[in-house]
Amino acid sequence: MTPCISQATTMTTPFEADLVAYGRSGWTVVELWLTKLETYLRDHSVADARELLRSNGLKAGAAAMQGGLLLSRGAERTAHWEHFERRLDLLKELEVPVLLVAADFNRELTDDDFPLAARSLAEAGERAGARGVKIALEFQKGAKFCASLDTALALVTMCESPHVGVCLDLFHYYTGPSKFEDLGDLNRDNLAWLQLCDLAGTPRELAGDSDRIFPGEGDFQIAPILDHLGAIGYDGPASLEVLNPHLWAIPVDRVADMGYQAVCRTLGRWNSPQTEEDPSDGSRGGA
Repeated sequence: MTPCISQATTMTTPFEADLVAYGRSGWTVVELWLTKLETYLRDHSVADARELLRSNGLKAGAAAMQGGLLLSRGAERTAHWEHFERRLDLLKELEVPVLLVAADFNRELTDDDFPLAARSLAEAGERAGARGVKIALEFQKGAKFCASLDTALALVTMCESPHVGVCLDLFHYYTGPSKFEDLGDLNRDNLAWLQLCDLAGTPRELAGDSDRIFPGEGDFQIAPILDHLGAIGYDGPASLEVLNPHLWAIPVDRVADMGYQAVCRTLGRWNSPQTEEDPSDGSRGGA
């Protein structure tokens, strides 16, 4: 698995400063934060973004985060899907192989919401696949629905698209209703993305994104999960996503350095960083 860092880990740092710091710290794969990228592109071209990645020895393994696709209707749906289409075109230009999509079930559900979500996810997959992008559906522990890996996998199976898989975020996995046996339904085709973090000293029911810490520094039992993922053949990126405001107050170079060491230690024998001799784009889960 390839160490990767999400720009959400250094959320308050500008896009270009992130990439410079990441490259210096040894990272070779980055999970782009789309709002940062879109802000950068107000004054720069896509070619500038591509060159910034290249000059810092980085490849974009994925981009996050797209919401509003699964349950929106009417004018709201039109707005979300037009935004989604623009982002897909951007990812195609940058050759980003994975887009993270939030399972944003944040209201009381009706009987037709589950089939609507499956249809929407299948349509999103087809539109993404036409651009060479794979959708990674991220279940979220606080959602009214799709709070577990099991349900996310059911949605992926129901939509029957080769361009859709799941994002396994260890924070939502550990603090939500997911079970270890849910991992048994993962395979090389339906696992599109992996995110790493940890948690210490906080009840899981009360834990929020701001409680995330570096992997290996808390209570999560990460090694058995990595062993399982390695056994099913997952060899894509393992992305550090720590949305902790305390880290955002630390200079980006220090966060990048500490994060890289933490991810490498956590991956252990599964650590397979990219090198110049490795032409892979880190998108084993891509379309």
